[in-house]
Amino acid sequence: MNYRYSFEKLDVWQKARQLIIKIYKLTNKYPNEEKFGLVSQIRRSSVSITSNIAEGTSRSSLKDQIRFTEIAYGSTLELYCQLVSSLDLGFLSENDFQDIDLELKEITNKLNALKNNQTKRLNENQINK
Repeated sequence: MNYRYSFEKLDVWQKARQLIIKIYKLTNKYPNEEKFGLVSQIRRSSVSITSNIAEGTSRSSLKDQIRFTEIAYGSTLELYCQLVSSLDLGFLSENDFQDIDLELKEITNKLNALKNNQTKRLNENQINK
């Protein structure tokens, strides 16, 4: 695959991109009355992960890159909480929840690794000045 933008090369972005597809398929099964409530929130949270990773790569400042990685991490936790609520309300099966939770753990671990790398580069840049 030819990549047009640097964020497309990031494994965490690729994983989050695949998560969006699963989230949309899962939320299609939710009750119609949740279309503008929980479904909308869940979908926006999942899309926010990839969007903030992408936006962060456009920033020249490492501090800004870190901030957007943190926002993506926050969106991941927001999505987790919404999925817990979905499980509690009976909109999501335990198996589906566990499946998505494993993916969320992988994404949060990758986001932490990305942030650690960005922070290390920032600290190295500050030392070299």
